[in-house]
Amino acid sequence: MLSNHLQNGLETAKLVWSRIPDGEDAEFEGSRILSSSGGGSGVDSLDYEVIENYAYREEQALRGKLYVGYYVVVKWFFALLIGIGTAFAAVFINISVENFAGWKFALTFNIIQKSYFAGFLVYILINLVLVFSSVYIVTHFSPAAAGSGIPEIKGYLNGVDIPGILLFRTLIGKIFGSIGSVGGGLALGKEGPLVHTGACIASLLGQGGSTKYHLSSRWLQVFKSDRDRRDLVTCGCAAGVAAAFRAPVGGVLFALEEVTSWWRSQLMWRVFFTSAIVAVVVRTAMGWCKSGKCGHFGSGGFIIWDISDGQEDYSFAELLPMAVIGVIGGLLGALFNQLTLYMTSWRRNYLHKKGNRVKIIEACLISLITSAVSFCLPLLRKCSPCPEADPDSGIECPRPPGMYGNYVNFYCKDNEYNDLATIFFNTQDDAIRNLFSAKTIHEYSAQSLLTFLVMFYTLAVVTFGTAVPAGQFVPGIMIGSTYGRLVGMFVVNFYKKLNIEEGTYALLGAASFLGGSMRMTVSLCVIMVEISNNLKFLPLIMLVLLISKAVGDAFNEGIYEEQARLKGIPLLESRPKYQMRTMTAKEACGTQKVVSLPRVVKVADVVSILRSNNHNGFPVIDHKRSGETLVIGLVLRSHLLVVLQTKVDFQHSPLPCDPIVGAKHRYNFSEFAKPVSSKGLSINDIRLSSDDMEMYIDLAPFLNPSPYVVPEDMSLSKVYNLFRQLGLRHIFVVPRASRVIGVITRKDLLIEDGEDSNTVELQSTSVRVRQREKRGLTGKTDAERPLLNGLLGQDHTIRLS
Repeated sequence: MLSNHLQNGLETAKLVWSRIPDGEDAEFEGSRILSSSGGGSGVDSLDYEVIENYAYREEQALRGKLYVGYYVVVKWFFALLIGIGTAFAAVFINISVENFAGWKFALTFNIIQKSYFAGFLVYILINLVLVFSSVYIVTHFSPAAAGSGIPEIKGYLNGVDIPGILLFRTLIGKIFGSIGSVGGGLALGKEGPLVHTGACIASLLGQGGSTKYHLSSRWLQVFKSDRDRRDLVTCGCAAGVAAAFRAPVGGVLFALEEVTSWWRSQLMWRVFFTSAIVAVVVRTAMGWCKSGKCGHFGSGGFIIWDISDGQEDYSFAELLPMAVIGVIGGLLGALFNQLTLYMTSWRRNYLHKKGNRVKIIEACLISLITSAVSFCLPLLRKCSPCPEADPDSGIECPRPPGMYGNYVNFYCKDNEYNDLATIFFNTQDDAIRNLFSAKTIHEYSAQSLLTFLVMFYTLAVVTFGTAVPAGQFVPGIMIGSTYGRLVGMFVVNFYKKLNIEEGTYALLGAASFLGGSMRMTVSLCVIMVEISNNLKFLPLIMLVLLISKAVGDAFNEGIYEEQARLKGIPLLESRPKYQMRTMTAKEACGTQKVVSLPRVVKVADVVSILRSNNHNGFPVIDHKRSGETLVIGLVLRSHLLVVLQTKVDFQHSPLPCDPIVGAKHRYNFSEFAKPVSSKGLSINDIRLSSDDMEMYIDLAPFLNPSPYVVPEDMSLSKVYNLFRQLGLRHIFVVPRASRVIGVITRKDLLIEDGEDSNTVELQSTSVRVRQREKRGLTGKTDAERPLLNGLLGQDHTIRLS
């Protein structure tokens, strides 16, 4: 009977293996954003700019204060749903990972009591099954779920339309793939994927669910524009960090510092509210699980390493070794970024081109190597005797097999423990908690820490870039805390002070490596304070972060920027390049030919232009009676496709029509919005007859009559700042204007609520008094007028025509 079951299992495995695509035909088409040549033809941008066409203006005119209030309430309600959904996803992932890990270690410890070889085989087999499930889900179901997802989300919030990163299947692949990869013991974390998970939940809520899988509701389909979706995704990113680290303030600052390119005060409130909801839900879930209802999930389930009982104070002499930790973190972080960049580039250019089977084999081989290293290396270390029991510390030596705590008894006698197994043969969260622990001086030997540092650093470099969901927060904390504890051991032996804790230096080492690799400062500082629950370390964390970031910046960029560049995501960084200061807008345009459309255009001409190029925006021009050409606006490719598909605005006459009549009651502004879960309309999807091709379209009702315009001699650095800060998709470059019709100053924008736009008054009382007094100048003599002007401090506003 056993042989029959084995034969059936082998046949099933062969069937599954044969169904895995061997070539690139099953590759996700958006996984490589740009071609290797670096061209940007395959990149689309998001429409963060408001298209103020007639449909938009009509819709805004119909909205009263009641609808505006409803709109605001719905935004806050969605922020609540995003927080609850992300928190539940994080709780589910953590409970699953902790239970898989708990079952794995408990079973392995029970088996090694009889046979270490049998325990080794079971340990490897369980990890292999979990990793295989993760890589199979990613390669076969959701390729966009591979990696951390933070570079892709950062690109999305920067204005890059990356297809597939916010789909429902990507969310499912991210959740279950993270459970398999982290539970399988690979040198990666679940924190980066949780950021992507939160963004997916926010995007799906913003579009009303998934229509493909029949999980949609029209009651949730409120937000149609990319601007609103961007705000929701920002809330999701902050919720992901808040759920991963139980750090709500750190989540808000992470969204502000690292991922988003556009921020405002109203968004700050909603992001903060979302993070607070996450913290409450996670806290409630943890309290419920402490009663034993969640299996192996207990105090080690969520990332929070409470070291409030650690080192109380520090001396000035300790600042030097702490600064050394910052330097080490900057060097090792920069080296890590460079090595992972080389490995990922080699994978994308050579290994992963061979198909999904190679990706699965690669991940399984790395799983076998990681399992063998974590199981076999502790066997090469000698066991250490347990220290004298301290009833106040609450630490048991050795710990019972499969239970949380320090001092793992791995192939040792009753009163001995294996220090290398305490780090290796454990979940990463528990291993970090052991490294951070206070009152455990001399628990680890320098040889064990150095061995673990070299091996885990190598495994993290090799694992990063495989086809599984992978985060770098926890592996970075593991690496940093290891060399930080090494420095702490040296400081303890050198200064001979009893109040120095090795765990304090482990925390500083973790912060330094993350700062040297990710180049975050403010958000990372707050996250480290929140997860350590010790505000006394704030100045020290700030010190090592500043040093590690400065050292790392001398060699390369942060890991997310490097990975985004490798994936071809054209990020616009916060500052323009130095050479842009000497370039003009006209020089940036080059010799490219501008493809424009007349106001009334033939349908055949529109179809020909859309098929002959991939431009997403076209200037619309009109001619005055004097023969002068006038740019009247910008029409988007997506809007043209909607007009061609509906055909309701086709006309026989080549003459312009009344734009208000042409657009009234024919289109809702939401009809022009591109769904986030698909590419939208294509010119190949539209069927037109020969009679339709001879018709005309008046584009005036559909164009944006107020696009952003810059003069041709404006410096490219100013154009860059304008483009990025406003989240634009197109900017017109025009010749120098011949006349000025007005100049707007600050006081022209200070309009009070409820006042008539024809008689706009200024908010400042002093300015209104000055205006009334200036009206008294009428009728004064020429001799009196200059004197009164000087006394009143007249502010000139140019009105030229």
